[in-house]
Amino acid sequence: MIPSSYPTKEEIARLSAAMLLDIQAVHFNAEEPFILASGLPSPTYIDCRKLISFPRIRSTLMDFMACTVMRNAGLEAFDNVAGGETAGIPFAAMVAERMVLPMTYVRKKPKGYGRNARIEGAMSEGQRVLLVEDLTTDGGSKLSFVDAIRETGAECGHTAVIFYYGIFDGVEESLGAHGIDLHYLCTWWDVLAVARERDTFSKETLDEVEAFLKSPRAWQEARKG
Repeated sequence: MIPSSYPTKEEIARLSAAMLLDIQAVHFNAEEPFILASGLPSPTYIDCRKLISFPRIRSTLMDFMACTVMRNAGLEAFDNVAGGETAGIPFAAMVAERMVLPMTYVRKKPKGYGRNARIEGAMSEGQRVLLVEDLTTDGGSKLSFVDAIRETGAECGHTAVIFYYGIFDGVEESLGAHGIDLHYLCTWWDVLAVARERDTFSKETLDEVEAFLKSPRAWQEARKG
């Protein structure tokens, strides 16, 4: 069903952050930082994949995503919804259902046999495709997925995520230079604000997280290795 209620951007951000905290998808640990895929440390970690196990919350967030995209881009802006392998696939399916659109998915790399395809499902030349993923940090993976979509002759100028780090410089500018608009529900700043309201973590932990959010590269450089 196409969502017909459009909460404000601020209300969506606050509620989305609260729901991610509710299901313990948010992890803060300043004493023993998490090691990210880049090999760099971080006092923050988020697991949006956990949402698939919480039907009421995942349904609400997918309503929010459909509302956000349709409000920002238009109700008739897309012909296809593509999920990025792997985390984006279930969310793309749910958003496509809400927007009453076909769903496809994009592989990280060609599968190496058969058609050697990166696009699975029916995507045709000229279609306007919305790329859906769970989150974005620096936007790098989005560029590869968008390029794979464009190689089919389809258009892709929008990507939507549940969670956007929102702390690294130049991400939206880099995506914009590639012709991509980023749509998201909440950021680390939204999560931090709700966590402070709830006293979910100790003040010391939240203060250290805030120090990281204000200057992530400097924080990482001081603690790597």
